[in-house]
Amino acid sequence: MEKVLSSTTLTHNELVAAERVFHYKNKMAYTEEELKKELETKEYEYGFYTDIDSDTFPIGLNKEIVRKISEKKGEPEWMTDWRLKAFESWSEMTEPEWANVNYKKPELQKISYYSAPKSKPKYDSLDEVDPELLKTFEKLGISIDEQKKLAGVAVDIVMDSVSVATTFKDTLAEKGIIFCSISEAIKEHPELVKKYIGSVIPPKDNYYAGLNSAVFTDGSFCYIPKGVRCPMELSTYFRINQAGTGQFERTLVIADEGSYVSYLEGCTAPSRDENQLHAAVVELIALDNAEIK
Repeated sequence: MEKVLSSTTLTHNELVAAERVFHYKNKMAYTEEELKKELETKEYEYGFYTDIDSDTFPIGLNKEIVRKISEKKGEPEWMTDWRLKAFESWSEMTEPEWANVNYKKPELQKISYYSAPKSKPKYDSLDEVDPELLKTFEKLGISIDEQKKLAGVAVDIVMDSVSVATTFKDTLAEKGIIFCSISEAIKEHPELVKKYIGSVIPPKDNYYAGLNSAVFTDGSFCYIPKGVRCPMELSTYFRINQAGTGQFERTLVIADEGSYVSYLEGCTAPSRDENQLHAAVVELIALDNAEIK
């Protein structure tokens, strides 16, 4: 018997608002009026932009764009077919009217569905990472240098449409734990991805789940073997940098029988005049007597 937890698809602005509300609700000294004033006046500290050379698709969405995303990621045919089927079903859906939520609906044909820093899509060493990227994450308070970062936390860093670094992979692998980008998992662990992707939130579940299934570009993958307790916290950090783009993360966390893992993810983006879309699908699968915190 499987226990499953589904995700909520939110715009980036809603995610930021939710994070702030959560933070301030836990400060019991704040009154509702003080909270409102603080949210209205506090400067958004993560609103900076990093000037890096990026490979960005033209705006618009159709089957050809879906194929190009899969091709860009070097995916096997079964994944391309999965995406295309998701796109077909999504094309027949209409965007829902959310209760008590007012926002300008995104114009999906006016955004780009793939943007990545030019260079290697994945680095063999942190020495190969663009210094500007490293500076970006230092500003965000995230160190991806395993020798300098906080002990006990493994991080997967996703910039726009690609994962640029995953820390402590070898340490975790010693216990049989797989922690990598979803793009890597699709190629290196296809049997696990095929079995579980879409098992919690199928492409036809809702409008944004369908869109994500067709165009997701990266995210995290984690598998904890039977009876194993993950020795460190796992975390993924998503950064939207390029203007006029959407970020579509796909995260899949599988805790086998009797295992344990703690997982956290966050997202920020530059402050811009226009909204940006972050439409995520996070599937958490805890098998019998397993726990995902």
